[in-house]
Amino acid sequence: MNFTFSVEGGDFTNAGAASSHVKKMMKQLGVDNGIIKRTVVALYEAEVNIVAHAYNGQIVVDIEEDKIYIKLEDEGPGIPDISQAMQKGYSTASPKVREMGFGAGMGLPNMKANADILNVVSEVNKGTVVEITNFFNAQ
Repeated sequence: MNFTFSVEGGDFTNAGAASSHVKKMMKQLGVDNGIIKRTVVALYEAEVNIVAHAYNGQIVVDIEEDKIYIKLEDEGPGIPDISQAMQKGYSTASPKVREMGFGAGMGLPNMKANADILNVVSEVNKGTVVEITNFFNAQ
């Protein structure tokens, strides 16, 4: 089962649409609620990061029998120092984004905490690719 979503930078009204759709699909497939929660938290954080930091992006979701694989690819400023960005509380969010209640610096740490496998690759002035994999059975 595959889904693709487009995400526009700055569109906070629709932020979370992909996560909501994925949650609904996983529930219909009978995936364990704990796995659904972890997956949706990781995906939502990544989705909001595209909205808050990038110009646009695309989310590709592949749900297989034993796992879910999510690839988020954006066009944006990129992340100069991924290890620094993985630290709780570190944020490059604009004041406007912070005023809306986002940009607390927990996006990447929350993704890491809620993904079985998390890969983040970024190129400054080009964009970022985030890959999230969660397994449905104990590994």
